[in-house]
Amino acid sequence: MTRPLRSRPTLEEVAARAGVGRGTASRVINGGEKVSERARLAVQQAIDELGYVPNAAARALVTRRTDAIALVIAESEERVFGEPFFAGVIRGIGSALAEADRQLILVLAQASRRRGALDEYLTRQHVDGVLLLSLHDDDELPARIRAHGVPLVVGGRAGAEVDHDFVDVDNVQGARLAVEHLLGLGRRHVATIAGPSDMVAGHSRYEGYADAIAAAGVPVEERLVARGDFGQASGEEAMRALLAGGAVDAVFCANDLMAAGALRALGEAGLKVPEDVAVVGFEDAPIAQSTTPPLTTVHQSPEQMGREMVAVVLAATREPGTPQPGRMLPTHLVVRGSA
Repeated sequence: MTRPLRSRPTLEEVAARAGVGRGTASRVINGGEKVSERARLAVQQAIDELGYVPNAAARALVTRRTDAIALVIAESEERVFGEPFFAGVIRGIGSALAEADRQLILVLAQASRRRGALDEYLTRQHVDGVLLLSLHDDDELPARIRAHGVPLVVGGRAGAEVDHDFVDVDNVQGARLAVEHLLGLGRRHVATIAGPSDMVAGHSRYEGYADAIAAAGVPVEERLVARGDFGQASGEEAMRALLAGGAVDAVFCANDLMAAGALRALGEAGLKVPEDVAVVGFEDAPIAQSTTPPLTTVHQSPEQMGREMVAVVLAATREPGTPQPGRMLPTHLVVRGSA
């Protein structure tokens, strides 16, 4: 004969075992106040003895919290799982949320494939807050999320006029450091492989490049500017285009993957790095130490960025409707063999 499965303990059974009323047991479980220490200990003991597990949906109705934070990355699976930047940010977010006893919900939502169901899901009924990463300038998702009244933090400052609810690396400062280093080496034909112009990192790092070139009294030449999509293949293609356009003795790449592609194209062209062309990247990803030669690059910490995003969104959940000050993280140059 099959033994019947033991049913889950109920709140009423916890209250009876603890010798308190159902309301008192509920307040203890949901972190409510106005409960004596004696009652709190009795309820906790009853929970341990019975193996009671609170109903998450019912608890959310009482506390008006889901204890879940959504991370929405507006990129393809190929990029998210293929680029170390995203792995670092997710690692930082995951560890910070675990320390805060919150759940991470990861959503990959490339804009071209996004459906209305995503908008319907990102509401207070499902999540306490939303983190957005890798947005393009024309993306309407932030406005739609804010319309639901959900706290929102964006990874990447949307514009100079925005001073709240974002965490970003100082891309302009980092790019200036890279280009100033190249100019300081005596290079006079400093090109750039910039990122997408409709993304914060893309246009901000180009801005830093242009500022440093202008400060040196050298005009920005159109032939010395190429763009990629932050992928290695695009860096390789862009470097070939730059070489075909005329003299180049240095190149600043908007990320390390594109710099690795540039190094490959330079090698195929029979050019030595850094003797013929000096190369600087941005990010200080693991690949920077395995290229030939090792890559000089601007250091940023994706993991720290993820942690800071969590800190801002949790502060926003504690103060609904109050904009949180944005956070700009510093960068520094790491000099290796490529420049």
